[in-house]
Amino acid sequence: MGKYEVKQINNLLNYDVDSLVKQSKEESYRFVERLINDYKNGSNTFDHYGEGLFGMFNEEGVLVAIGGLNKDPFLNEQYIGRLRRFYVSKECRRSGIGSLLVKRIIDEAKRYYKILVLHTDTEQADKFYCAIGFTKGNLYPNSSHYMEL
Repeated sequence: MGKYEVKQINNLLNYDVDSLVKQSKEESYRFVERLINDYKNGSNTFDHYGEGLFGMFNEEGVLVAIGGLNKDPFLNEQYIGRLRRFYVSKECRRSGIGSLLVKRIIDEAKRYYKILVLHTDTEQADKFYCAIGFTKGNLYPNSSHYMEL
């Protein structure tokens, strides 16, 4: 694994995300494109209290993974955060990049929330999140996994 760095992204529009969008669409994932569209139209800019957008950058400064933290929009509970729009480029999977990024987001979530939830519907992602410490279960609306912080 080369040299990678997790950074908080304060303005997504300052970064080249075209390759992540293109690759995710080729895999039939639309949520990276949705991340960009929501960011551009202002409906989710990850800038409220307890929120943040994080990226993993390689040594050339290229964004190779992305993920966000929001207050859970499906519940009116201040203590529940949601991991959202998490994507790791294909060439970086199974290298520890995704785990490092999720752990950084979990560390951030611990500052604001008691529970972190997410939704996924793929077996590969289910195994990934369970290996990190999430529990599979639908205790929370629109969620497939949760973690007590």
